[in-house]
Amino acid sequence: MLKTKIYLFILLQSLVILSCKSDPDTIIAKKKFVISDSLLRTLQIDSVSIQQVENTLTLTGQVTFNEDKVARIFPMVSGNITGITAQLGDYVKQGQLLGIINSGEMADYANDLITAKTNLLIAKKNLDASEDMYKSGLASQKDLITAQEMYNQTQAQVNRSNQVLQVYGGNTSGKYELKSPINGFIVEKQINNDMAIRPDNANDLFTISDLKDVWVIANVYESNISRVHLGDQVDITTLSYPDKVFHGTIDKIMNMLDPTNKVMKVRIVLPNPDYALKPQMFASVTVKNKTNQTSLCVPSSTIIFVNNQYYVLHLKSQSEIIITPVQLLGTSGNQTYITGNVTPGDKLIGSNAILIYSALNS
Repeated sequence: MLKTKIYLFILLQSLVILSCKSDPDTIIAKKKFVISDSLLRTLQIDSVSIQQVENTLTLTGQVTFNEDKVARIFPMVSGNITGITAQLGDYVKQGQLLGIINSGEMADYANDLITAKTNLLIAKKNLDASEDMYKSGLASQKDLITAQEMYNQTQAQVNRSNQVLQVYGGNTSGKYELKSPINGFIVEKQINNDMAIRPDNANDLFTISDLKDVWVIANVYESNISRVHLGDQVDITTLSYPDKVFHGTIDKIMNMLDPTNKVMKVRIVLPNPDYALKPQMFASVTVKNKTNQTSLCVPSSTIIFVNNQYYVLHLKSQSEIIITPVQLLGTSGNQTYITGNVTPGDKLIGSNAILIYSALNS
């Protein structure tokens, strides 16, 4: 690139000297300027095409975690929590221990199971005794049925107590173990060691999210609601990655206005395999939707703006370059819609265009 600029500068100086020695009424630069083979190899050459006109709309938005892949852990029992090792931002695996709650409720559940099992043993012995006495004629059938019913009831009580304890983790030592239900990152943490907690606490202790895909929630003002549709393609950029464009689709429109800021929310789901996008990042969302109109379209790099006029450099041959004025209709990404004296297929210079334009006008 540096060599190209030096070459053009020397060429420009030479043309200036030649023009000073020539008849001012003759245009020498345009006739004498020729693109050399070496310079041609460094230039980017683009073509004029016909494309459907795309309307674009830029929205503000924010990255958030995918609510469909989030696990919120609430306290199931009261007590004091200890043994917390997982911190905000840590990656945890399904079943990983996050902390332990020393709970009187868990001790009660364990005690209920022990009591039920003890009653079951007693009922079993009574049933065995009743069966022996019935066989010996010392007990009636009614006594045997009563003993069997008592045994069935105590067995049901053991099953119930065991199920209740399993719901709370199955620990029989008075401890409730907080475990991660999914693989993911801890995106919220509202608990510390030695804190006393209650089951009626409305706040979750941990929020765990699988960040392999994220949501971008964008704001649409009332005046732009008609320009946003379900399925519209969008390009997203962030402050953290200004040169990287993320592509997505509007997959949900919240058909109501936020009562606070009077905007309608739309949602875009983005794959995030390398975890580049973080919750709470600000994002710029460009919405694209095609119209039924077509127009001449060129890469934006081919456009030159000089003296309040737009131009393109039409490359017919290495010795014939035509400076062609054009009018801009609009821009979508790196494509510009134009009208002017160019036709589809025309070759345009897309790099160092301003330097070549200066050389042609020297």
